[in-house]
Amino acid sequence: MGGCQMFLFNRRFSICIALCFLLLSLGACASKESKIAGHIERGNKYFSQEKYKEAIIEYKNVIQLDPKNSEATQQLGLAYYALGQMREAFGYLSKAQQLNPDNLEVRVKLANLYLLGRQNSEARKEALFVLEKDPKNFDALLLLAGTATIPADVDAALQRLDSMRSEFDNQARFHLAVATLYLRKGDTEKAEQEFRQAIAKEPKSAAAHAALADFYMSTGKPELAEKEYQAAAELSPVNSIAGIKLADYYLKTNQPAKAKDVLEKITAKAPDFSLAWRRLAELAFAEKNFEKSLKLTDRILEKNPSDFESRLLKGRIYLAQRQTKEALNELQELIKVQPNWAQARYYLALAYLQDGNSLKAKGELVEANNLAPDFNEATLALAELNLRGGDYPSAIKTLQSLIEKQPSIVQAYVLLGAAYLADRKPAKAVEAYRKVAELTPKDPRGPYLLGIGMRAQGKIPEAKQYFDESLKIAPAFFEPLAQLVAIDVAEKNTDQAIQRVEQQIAVAPDASGPQYLLGKLYMSEKQTDKAEAALHKALELNPKLSIAFVALAQLYAESGKEEQALAKLQDALKVNPSDQQALMLAGTIYLTKDDIPQARKAYEKLLEVNPQFAPAANNLAYIYSEYDGDNEKAFKLAMQAKEAAPEDPHVLDTLGWILYQKGDYKWALSTLMESSEKLPDNAEIRFHLGMTQYKLNDTAAAKQNLSKALELDGQFKDAEEARQTLEKIK
Repeated sequence: MGGCQMFLFNRRFSICIALCFLLLSLGACASKESKIAGHIERGNKYFSQEKYKEAIIEYKNVIQLDPKNSEATQQLGLAYYALGQMREAFGYLSKAQQLNPDNLEVRVKLANLYLLGRQNSEARKEALFVLEKDPKNFDALLLLAGTATIPADVDAALQRLDSMRSEFDNQARFHLAVATLYLRKGDTEKAEQEFRQAIAKEPKSAAAHAALADFYMSTGKPELAEKEYQAAAELSPVNSIAGIKLADYYLKTNQPAKAKDVLEKITAKAPDFSLAWRRLAELAFAEKNFEKSLKLTDRILEKNPSDFESRLLKGRIYLAQRQTKEALNELQELIKVQPNWAQARYYLALAYLQDGNSLKAKGELVEANNLAPDFNEATLALAELNLRGGDYPSAIKTLQSLIEKQPSIVQAYVLLGAAYLADRKPAKAVEAYRKVAELTPKDPRGPYLLGIGMRAQGKIPEAKQYFDESLKIAPAFFEPLAQLVAIDVAEKNTDQAIQRVEQQIAVAPDASGPQYLLGKLYMSEKQTDKAEAALHKALELNPKLSIAFVALAQLYAESGKEEQALAKLQDALKVNPSDQQALMLAGTIYLTKDDIPQARKAYEKLLEVNPQFAPAANNLAYIYSEYDGDNEKAFKLAMQAKEAAPEDPHVLDTLGWILYQKGDYKWALSTLMESSEKLPDNAEIRFHLGMTQYKLNDTAAAKQNLSKALELDGQFKDAEEARQTLEKIK
């Protein structure tokens, strides 16, 4: 009995405990569900009141309790979308799509984001998915129209919208979409009719007024656009894109004070509207007020560290200030959290280029193009990088693909022509340049580039005609005149070149370029006084013409006036601290004066600006080897110079002599022999080769080259050592 009673007692106790746990669990579940419901309710209330920041806090509380809550995830995406924080919006909307693939509202918003990010193909996919589920989905129809770029897609979209006209004719957005498609067909008359219909149907539609304003801007009627932008801004909430577009209008029409006024009024009334703050930061950036831009950007990031657009701007500020390390750090960190952002990868590529790392730059540009095939800046930058790297077929292929999709991008034809020229296909270059001239008939670049192509084919009369045509369009355009002068000089007709430049000065008396060319021509004729007068006149007309300062410095250096030359180079560097010609010439003058610290400083600065500048790397290698005794650093610089200029005999000589000093005589021998073959009458190179042969016990060859060195110049720097070594051989 006792045992049985004990058993019964334990069993009842167990049942009691289990019931307690069940009740507690149910209570916890009920508590969790009620908390989620409360946060959702408050979040939706804030959302409806356009208090998006407060709504975001509530929705994030839901996510903490239930990371897979599709409603909160969706609403977070929509709230960030409303705030203009598109990167955050994209992240949450993408997750919402994964949680609920059939949520058409999310699909539409994602398509909008893809369209904003210039990922047309992705936007089109989303729009088609929605239309497959709901053929009359108005937003998806509009998006499909927005993604139509090629003629066939434009016609198909127009046909589809026309079939729905009776159903949606009373909505402004319908007419805006149709107007946009007519614009893509080049029918501006029908486009304007549709824009006006949009406003007629909904006079208080901010979007319709803004779209008509955009149309006026694109058709060269900015005076009509202002009124429409103002109407759009007045009809919209303060924290909306309409006010931003009004500010952008003032910026485009060169009225920055009015733009600032609009933006400052917005930030005063809506201090949490980060897009307006960011525009102010971008405006400061455009004005090169980097300190203010950075300050405004930091203000945004202090309140919202995940504002990725502002982090990108911060990276660009560092990039513009040539603070390469800081730019790389900022952009690399941004890529870690936003690996699929093509624009961030593009600017990271620019930072790598600034750092002299073209391989990593190319990798980022390839990735940017893969992520956003319609991102033209990245495509053009990749083509240009391939062009600079000598990979002409890849550059040509990239540009042809871009032109096939978008045949009106002028810069694509400019680069394509350059690639064909570099690939020794001048006839094809001319074809590309003809397209530039067709697309921009009033631009002097078209005939100028055609002249370049003709000159490359040896068709000098035709080239001259095109250069003359370019000058007729723009009498102050420097490049075509420089080409005509170069042709005259090549034909050994300097007098004609001088006459040509003087005639152009009469046509464009306020242009500094012709005066500069006149100065250079007089320099070539050793007419120092006339050259100096012309160059001073060029600087009087344009005090920031750094090439004129450099030319004056060359003139003074050739006359033995080294201090005056250095003073002019300092003037050039005040105008442009990264002027490569000025830095190179300064380094060379300092080296001639045996002012090694200043020479080293000039060359190091030059290599910061352009790590591929072979003469600077070569001369700096010489300094480290001859004066600092640092053969390891000298060797690295000499190899850097050789990589940039593998055929340069001076570079080969420097590398060979450093190898000699390192004791690597066999490698030194092959390098110096190549250098000597290219410059057989250079005493220093002959000396270096002879000394290397002496170390390798080839005394006959050593004697021949050392003797030749002394024969060429009995007073060169190492002449005494050459004589002593010859005595040893005897």
